Amino acid sequence: MAEETNEPQAEVAAEAPAKAGRGPRRERGEGRGPRRERREEREEGEEMIEKLVAVNRVAKVVKGGKRFGFAAIMVVGDGKGRVGCGTAKAREVPDAVKKATDYAKRKMIRVPMREGRTLHHDVTGHFGAGKVVLRAAPAGTGVIAGGAQRAIFEALGIQDVVAKSIGTTNPHNLIKATFAALQSIQSPRSVAQRRGKKVADLFGKADSAEHAAAVGE
Repeated sequence: MAEETNEPQAEVAAEAPAKAGRGPRRERGEGRGPRRERREEREEGEEMIEKLVAVNRVAKVVKGGKRFGFAAIMVVGDGKGRVGCGTAKAREVPDAVKKATDYAKRKMIRVPMREGRTLHHDVTGHFGAGKVVLRAAPAGTGVIAGGAQRAIFEALGIQDVVAKSIGTTNPHNLIKATFAALQSIQSPRSVAQRRGKKVADLFGKADSAEHAAAVGE
């Protein structure tokens, strides 16, 4: 006659083999990849510049009435050539700002700057009904821009620039048009590499020394 075992069910379940195709359950945040961990460590080590562009109250019509919330637009940069923007909605303003900040940090871009203070060349950007014109400026000009554009330049670290918005004043369109313009900026170094030439070959002999010192991104 077989002997009866009085082992608890928990011990038997622990000794049973795991089901095929399913591993042990991971805790929250345990499955993060190395790239995401490096990005979070870099963001924690850097001191980011956060600019609140606009906060708007929004409403969602549901059964029984309206459910109100807030939409925030944030611009985040490191002041050294990297900037990003994000929008988010939440029931409270602090939650919307935090979510928009997280989105902006994920979508940061790098913009080449001349001498670390201004743009390499004049550029225009379009998005929807928004059109912006960005112009490089000499030292001492300052940031001549308003609204959403000023927040972008301050977070980016640009010290001298002249910006003009034509058409709409919607901050969403202005920000996206400004980012479209910034993404189309090309430094002399990148143009020279693409053409297989030296930076001095792109300019005259008189300007070669001046531009050679200003091509650093």
